[in-house]
Amino acid sequence: MKIPPALISIFNKHLPPSSISYCALLWEEIPFHFHVKAPRTSKLGDFRYRKDQKIQTITLNSDLNPYQFLLTYIHEVAHLRTFEKYGLSHAPHGKEWKKEFQQLLAPILVDSIFPRDILVPLRIHMQNPSASSAKDLFLMKEMSKYDLNVKDSTEKFLSDLPSGQAFILQGRKFTKKETRRTRVMCEEVSTGKKFLVSKLAKVTPA
Repeated sequence: MKIPPALISIFNKHLPPSSISYCALLWEEIPFHFHVKAPRTSKLGDFRYRKDQKIQTITLNSDLNPYQFLLTYIHEVAHLRTFEKYGLSHAPHGKEWKKEFQQLLAPILVDSIFPRDILVPLRIHMQNPSASSAKDLFLMKEMSKYDLNVKDSTEKFLSDLPSGQAFILQGRKFTKKETRRTRVMCEEVSTGKKFLVSKLAKVTPA
């Protein structure tokens, strides 16, 4: 199936230029509906297998930087191919998906596509990829350097704030308390209530 011009337009807008031909090839091998969506706080991309549909659908968030867009694209294509091979008889992010993800990303895990500051933690991450790359603090810190409008942003990772620092998250003011494994205990200033917040949350120091 010939790749639609609209899809090439999306690739040209969102992907690193040197990765476009590879991403197009993956689509040509197993075509799918592809949509770019408004930013979603709960996920970077989405694939949902529909047994009653011959052509499946993948969506990605519109605000991803080119390298995050590429990584998420491969992540979701790996889901598509895993379901094509195994149907529903596998865990969504189990060993079958991990192997497929690793195989699909391997050809482009090079410094002609990814900057070296991303490539190093990405290679480590891909030794045992998790359900979300956003859980990898080292990788996400390097990836975030390339976020859109990052130079104009005053946001920081919660993990980078010192204990006791006040910050704003979703319009609410908190104070950072003790850090646990992947989350930080935070106290809302106005109510005194405590919440566990991801270390990777982007917050504005107050």
